[in-house]
Amino acid sequence: MGRTGRRPPARPESHGEEITFEGETETVTVKLGVWISHAKSRRDKLTPDQHAALRELGVDWV
Repeated sequence: MGRTGRRPPARPESHGEEITFEGETETVTVKLGVWISHAKSRRDKLTPDQHAALRELGVDWV
């Protein structure tokens, strides 16, 4: 999955991030606030690698 490297805005719920999944050619716009909400509610199901990646990004609720 790729991303542009920009920092999220102060109000993430209004931000759409364009990503490209590995092996795909089309980009998908993901609403950052929705993604965070879903990830938080499913944090028990995240893999150790996903937890590590989020911690590396500075996510403190992992």
